[in-house]
Amino acid sequence: MPALALALYLAGITVTFGIRTWMHVRRTGDSGVRRPAAPFGSAPWWSSVLFGTALLLGVVAPALAIAGMSTSSTTLDQPGISAGGFLIAIIGFTGIVAAQTAMGSSWRIGVDDAERTRLVTTGVFGFVRNPIFTAMIAAFAGLTLMVPTWPQFLGLVALVTAVEIQVRAFEEPYLARTHGSDYAAYASRAGRFLPSIGRIKATGHTG
Repeated sequence: MPALALALYLAGITVTFGIRTWMHVRRTGDSGVRRPAAPFGSAPWWSSVLFGTALLLGVVAPALAIAGMSTSSTTLDQPGISAGGFLIAIIGFTGIVAAQTAMGSSWRIGVDDAERTRLVTTGVFGFVRNPIFTAMIAAFAGLTLMVPTWPQFLGLVALVTAVEIQVRAFEEPYLARTHGSDYAAYASRAGRFLPSIGRIKATGHTG
C-alpha cells in the first residue's frame, strides 16, 4: 500500500499543481502563482514552510515505509482502512481539480494584495468558501490512512496548520478588503471548509 500511496500522491500533485498551472498559463498567459517573499516568522512565511513540509513528507513518508524504515500504526494498518483511505484520496484529488476548474481564471496559489479577481460564489463555492483546501486535506487524510506512519501523520498536521494560517491570516482578510460587502454577504452563508461551519456573521464572529 505505501507504493500505491506514493504513486497516487505523485500523480495527484502532478495533475493539481503541475498540469493545472500549465493549463492556466495556456489559457491566461499567467501562472496564477502568487508567493511573494515573506518576512521570517510572519504568517505567510510559516504557511509556506508548513506547506513545503507537508508536500515533502507526502513523498518521504511512503518512501520510508517502502524501505522498511517507518512502522505503521497497528490499529490503522488494516486492509479495509487502507482501501477506504485510497477512495478518500481519489475523491480528494478529484475534488481539487473540480474546484480549481470552477474558479476559472480567478484560480491563484497565494495572494497579491494589489490584484483583484472575480469572487467565485457559485457551484461548490456556494456552500464552502475554500473547497480546494478541503479537498487537499481530504486527499492527504486518505493517504495517511493508506500509510499510517508518524511521518505521514506529521505531514497531515503540517498541511492542516498551513491551510488554517493561509486562510485565516491573509486570504480571508484580503478577500474582505477587496470585495467588501459582497464577500461579507457570501461569507455569512457559506462555510469556511465545510457547509454551514465557519460562516462569518455580520458581527465578524464565526459560527
